[in-house]
Amino acid sequence: MSEKIKRVKRELKFKGKILDFYQDTMQIDGERTAVWDFISHKGAAAVVPVTKEGKILMVRQYRNALERYTLEIPAGALNEADEPGIICAGRELEEETGFRCENLEWLITVRTTVAFCNERIEIYVARDLIPAKQHLDEDEFIEIEEYTIEELKEKIYSGEIEDSKTISALLAYAVKYGK
Repeated sequence: MSEKIKRVKRELKFKGKILDFYQDTMQIDGERTAVWDFISHKGAAAVVPVTKEGKILMVRQYRNALERYTLEIPAGALNEADEPGIICAGRELEEETGFRCENLEWLITVRTTVAFCNERIEIYVARDLIPAKQHLDEDEFIEIEEYTIEELKEKIYSGEIEDSKTISALLAYAVKYGK
């Protein structure tokens, strides 16, 4: 932290399943204080699964916060804060799509909401997909859909895809691989 801004107190307000909510008392310029919200998240990983035909597997699932279905890349929370993202990405790929990959390639890392949350999502590309078995959590209801990168870019620019990790991942994939 800057010498001008210093945290003097962190108070846990709520402990949840995937995040903890704190209020931080901050000293600014050594003169005034402010209370800032802080959400601690253990982290996540995601994957861009590419079929041998070059299409991308996407998951359609209900998101309670938005009260609607969304179209996203497969992703999930780390089991523990120190779990390697590549392990989580491989697990989520198989759980959500029913495919696995022996050679995940790191694509980008995103920080979803830097103003008040430390969530970090490592995103990988999976090629040479190997059929496996889908293992959904009991509260997950996911449909798998295939799209070309051009179709997905259209969905981003039309506003159908709004999820930040998905937008970041798909556009990074398109740029990196000239799609």
